Amino acid sequence: MVEIKKIAVLGAGAMGGGIAQVAAQSGYDVVLSDVDIKYVNNAVDRMNAFWQKSIEKGKMTAEQKEKALGRIKCTSGFSDFSDADMVIEVIIEDLEAKKAAFRELDSVCKPEAILATNTSSMSITVLANETKRQSQVIGMHFFNPPSLMKLVEIIRGYYTSDDTVEIASAVAKSMGKITIEVKKDYPGFVVNRLMLIQYIEAIKLVEEGVATLEDVDTALKLGLNHPMGQFELQDFGGVDIGYHVLNYLYQEHKDPLWNPPQSLKALIRAGRFGRKTGAGWFDYEK
Repeated sequence: MVEIKKIAVLGAGAMGGGIAQVAAQSGYDVVLSDVDIKYVNNAVDRMNAFWQKSIEKGKMTAEQKEKALGRIKCTSGFSDFSDADMVIEVIIEDLEAKKAAFRELDSVCKPEAILATNTSSMSITVLANETKRQSQVIGMHFFNPPSLMKLVEIIRGYYTSDDTVEIASAVAKSMGKITIEVKKDYPGFVVNRLMLIQYIEAIKLVEEGVATLEDVDTALKLGLNHPMGQFELQDFGGVDIGYHVLNYLYQEHKDPLWNPPQSLKALIRAGRFGRKTGAGWFDYEK
């Protein structure tokens, strides 16, 4: 089996930067890339700030921080991916964009490299079909923020080999994560199928005038012991991401159950994508 020493992360947003951070802190050499180096530099700035707080709390030493930073190579494009043992794709939740990325990764990465995607819902098999290494393509769905959330969904595509599952699971566990195996390449996997049903119901409760946004979130936090309410959670992760995933599930299943509710569509049309835009379900200071 392939020994994973160097991990390349494609996409330096909140999730990609967070995965790169956890990988570097866990001892892996990391290549972090995006379409523009400024996004990579912003991700490293966020890591720096997080690790500095960890030092202040006594959870990390200054030496450990410097060693972790030293393991990260910042780049743009695909030019530094050729010797990576594993690539984790963390770009926008758009199937065509991901397919194009996997075609490029297959052409530049060494034949034995494993190609993973952090997609939260999309087909691993469809992405694997863009490559000549279908058995080495797998889903590794981390949760936001990757530095704190413990779970990683390990998702099989139709042709994913047992060795690839074993290696991906071992990598996630070496980062301090707990894994579950999604045995069938089914839209939404496990967590999103459970969470988005709840999200739709939360929106319907508000649309029907049963309760306010604030009270629905309070009910989830105090009645079901969730750390965040659904509306807070979607604003935190990105309202647009939840919208894109629901659209994907709707297209796959052709079931009205997954059709994004009208009030969610209204937020998207208004450009209210959550905390990152200063407004989502709630208003925030920019």
